[in-house]
Amino acid sequence: MRPNTLTLLAVLAGFGLAGAPDSSFSPISPAWADDDDDDDGPSRSGGRENDDDDDGPGIVLAPPLAAPEARPEILTFDLSDADLAFLQAQGFVLLETQAMSSLGATLRRFAPSPVLGLPAARDLVRNLPSGTGADFNHFYRPGQGPAQGAAFCQGAHCPSFAQIGWTPPQGSCGPEIRIGMVDSGVNAAHAAFGRARMTVHRIGAAEGVPSDPQHGTSVAALLAGDPAGQTPGLAPELPLVAVDAFRSVGGDERTDAFVLIQALDLLAGAGARVANLSLSGPPNAILERALTRFVRERGLVILAAAGNVGPYAAPVWPAAHPEVIAVTAVDVRGGVYRRAGRGAHIDLSAPGVGIWTAAASGGGRAQTGTSFAVPFATAAAARLLQSQPHLTPPEIARMLASAATDLGAPGRDPVFGAGLLLMPPCAPQAAPRHVWPVAQ
Repeated sequence: MRPNTLTLLAVLAGFGLAGAPDSSFSPISPAWADDDDDDDGPSRSGGRENDDDDDGPGIVLAPPLAAPEARPEILTFDLSDADLAFLQAQGFVLLETQAMSSLGATLRRFAPSPVLGLPAARDLVRNLPSGTGADFNHFYRPGQGPAQGAAFCQGAHCPSFAQIGWTPPQGSCGPEIRIGMVDSGVNAAHAAFGRARMTVHRIGAAEGVPSDPQHGTSVAALLAGDPAGQTPGLAPELPLVAVDAFRSVGGDERTDAFVLIQALDLLAGAGARVANLSLSGPPNAILERALTRFVRERGLVILAAAGNVGPYAAPVWPAAHPEVIAVTAVDVRGGVYRRAGRGAHIDLSAPGVGIWTAAASGGGRAQTGTSFAVPFATAAAARLLQSQPHLTPPEIARMLASAATDLGAPGRDPVFGAGLLLMPPCAPQAAPRHVWPVAQ
C-alpha cells in the first residue's frame, strides 16, 4: 500500500520526528573518507609500521576539515511513471533525468519536499513499488596531496614496473581492448600523451569550477604515458577513454553518485572493457545497483581504489562492491601503505608508494596512494582480455588473484588481499614467468 500523503509526515515533522536524521546518514564526513593520495607523515600514534616508511620526521597531524557527504537530493533507478507522479504531488522536484543507454535504464535525481528531512524523504521513496534502493546523492573524491620523494626513473624499468614483472610488449598483445577511467581532468597537452590514443570527456554539474587536472593526469599517464618518455605508461598501445566527472567546489574536488553512474554509462557506451576508478566515497544503494548491472550485463571489469581512510575505517565504495576489484597500495618492499583501507573486500596489492608519473604542470612527480595502485591492476586486466577476449569480469578477478604473489599472512588476508599483482605476459611472448590459467 502506498504511503499516505504528507499529512501524517507533516505532523511528525512538527514534533521533530519525520525529519530527524537517522544513524545511517550524516551530512558531514571525515576528510579521509576520500581517496587522499598523499603521504604526509607517520601514523598518528607516532610509531612506525611495515609500510612505506619514508614519512620523514614524526609529526602530529591536525584533525581533517569536515566535508559534506552528499547533496540534499534523492536518487532513483527506473522509477515508474505512477510513482514519479506521486512524488511530484508530494512536493518532490525532479531535477534531472538521465537515460542510461548502455543499460536501458533511467536515473533520476530529486530535491525532496521541504516538509521532510533527507532520511524521511529517502524512506518515503523506498516504500514506493519502484523506489527500492533509492538513496542520497553521495559525493566521491579522488583526493590530492603533496608529492613525496621517490628517485627519478627513466623509461620502462622503474622499480614499480619491475616489481610486478611488467615487460614492454613486442608488437601487439592481441585484439585491441579499450580502457576507460573516471577521474578529475587530464592535461591532454602533456608530453606524456604525445603518442597516446586518448579521448577526454567532461561531464557533471555546472557548480564550482573545473577540476584540478593533477590527479587525473597522473593516473592517465600510468596507463597511457609515452613508453619512450620520462613517465611511461603500462598500456600505452591501447586506446584510453578518460571521463572528467569532477568539479572543485570551495577547494573540494568531488563528483556525486548521479554523475559517477553517468560516467560509467559513457564508458560502457564507448566500448570500454575495463574501467579504472581511482576514487572513493560512502556506500550508495543506487550506485551499488548500477555497478552490478554494468558488470553483469555489460561485462565491464571495474577496478577501484581501496582508499586512504586508514586501516580501521569502514570499507569505501566502489571498491567494497563484491563485483568490483579492490586494489590496495604497497611500497617497493611489499609493505602496505599505512593509510590504505583494509578488509575482507581487498582483492589485490599493487605498487602505490612513490610512484613516478606525470605532473599536470609538466614533467613528472612521485605520487603515493591507492589511487596510483589501481592503474597497475587495470593494465593487467586489459592484457588478460587481449589474450582471452571472452573472459568475464569474475574470471578476470579470479585469474589475477590466482597469479598474485602472496604477502603478509599466508593466503588471502584483509591487508593485501590475494597478494602482489603479477602482470600477465604479452600473448606472443614465450616462456612466461607464471603459467596463467585458461578460463573455462
